[in-house]
Amino acid sequence: MHRFANPTRFLRIANAVLPWCVSLTAVLFVLGLGWGLFFSPPDYQQGETVRIMYVHVPAAWMGLFIYGVMAVASAVGLIWRHPLAELTAKAAAPIGAAFTFLSLVTGSLWGKPMWGTWWVWDARLTSMLILLFLYIGYIFLWDAFDDPQRAAKAAAILALVGSVNLPIIKFSVDWWNTLHQPASVVTMQGPKIDSAILWPLIVMALAFKAFFVSVLLVRIKAELAERKLRIMRLNQVARENSRLGAAQAGAES
Repeated sequence: MHRFANPTRFLRIANAVLPWCVSLTAVLFVLGLGWGLFFSPPDYQQGETVRIMYVHVPAAWMGLFIYGVMAVASAVGLIWRHPLAELTAKAAAPIGAAFTFLSLVTGSLWGKPMWGTWWVWDARLTSMLILLFLYIGYIFLWDAFDDPQRAAKAAAILALVGSVNLPIIKFSVDWWNTLHQPASVVTMQGPKIDSAILWPLIVMALAFKAFFVSVLLVRIKAELAERKLRIMRLNQVARENSRLGAAQAGAES
C-alpha cells in the first residue's frame, strides 16, 4: 500500500483512471435510470412508487459503504501513518453525507404513500439519521482544530467509534420490529425481488459506486493541492521570519 502513498504516483494513477470512471458513471446512469424508470415493471403492491427504490436503495448502500471506507482509511492513518489515508477519509466524508441525506429524503418520499407518514422513529430510520450526524460531526471536527494532525486524529477516532453504527443499520430490521421492509437483495436465500426489478437496481448501484470513485479522486486531488499550497505558505512565512530575524540581529549588532 505504501507504494501508492507517494502523492506524485497517486496523482499519475488518478489522472489515468478518472476519465474512465467519469465515462463509466455517465453510461451506467443513463442505462440504469432509463431501465429503471421506463422499462422495468411496476410493483404489484407499490405500483409506480417502487421506482423511487432505484435511487433510495443505492444511496443508502453508499451511505454505509463510504462510512466503512472512512473507518478503514482512518485506521490505516492512525496505525501506519499512511500519507493518503487521512486525506481519503476526509475527502470521502461529504460524499457519504450527501448520499445518506439523499437516502433519507427519498425514503421519506417513498414512505408517505406506503406507510402514510413521512417519518417514523423506527430502528432503521433512526440509525440512518445517526449516520448522517456522524458524517456531519466528522466534517466539522476537521475544521475545529488549527493543527491538521490533531484534527485528523480526532476525526479518525470519531470515524472508528461511529463504525459501530454500521451493523446496527444493517441488521436493525432483523433485530427489531420496524415498519421498514427487511432485506430483499442480499439474503441467505438469495434475492427476493424479481429479476426485472433487480437488474436495473444493480446497474444503479454500480453507477453510484462509479460516481463515488470519480468524485473521490477529484476531491483527493484537491486536498493534495491544498496541502501543498499550505506547506508552501508555511515555508514562505518561515523564510520571511528568518529574514526578519537576521535583519533585526544585524541592526542590533
